[in-house]
Amino acid sequence: MSVAPQPIGRRERNKQHKLERIVAAAGELFAERGVDDVTTQQIADKADIGTGTLFLYAKSKAELLLLVQNSTYAHALAVGRAAAADVTDPLDAVMAILRPVVECNRIQIDNGRTYLREIVFGDPEEPNHRDALALTNETESAIAEVLERSGIASDDAAALARIASAISYLSMAATVYASRPVDEIVDDIRGQVGVLLGR
Repeated sequence: MSVAPQPIGRRERNKQHKLERIVAAAGELFAERGVDDVTTQQIADKADIGTGTLFLYAKSKAELLLLVQNSTYAHALAVGRAAAADVTDPLDAVMAILRPVVECNRIQIDNGRTYLREIVFGDPEEPNHRDALALTNETESAIAEVLERSGIASDDAAALARIASAISYLSMAATVYASRPVDEIVDDIRGQVGVLLGR
């Protein structure tokens, strides 16, 4: 006999609604002004909550950025995985995964670069940071899967995927690439990953 799922209580619904308002407010303000030019007070005001409530959901502006960008990254990764599903050439398949990730990272360049720095240097014990690291692992797994499909051994595919992920992070985050458009960054990543795969 199956047990029917319990409905979510009012308190949980209210918490979820507040979280959605916070993410929407932070996302809108970060997109308009950039993370550096937005205060937590402005986010709280736009979400129509108190600052104390805001800090129950995220302890800092960096965590708010992670919260906002994680959902965008997750969507981009899903799009990339779907695009790579039927691609037989390993380099083309890797790039099908990475291109949407680059595109989402470049929507607001300073925010994207700050997000990448937070992933690399942020507190791994913080929940939003853990989620970002999990997305990085999912990206590497997706790349490893397409490399294994092409006949590369599992351990080698995992190592190559990790290197490809590092290449993409550096290409998106490095100051020297800050003003480059998406196509140039994708071409740069493709060239480096191509060398990695012996292409």
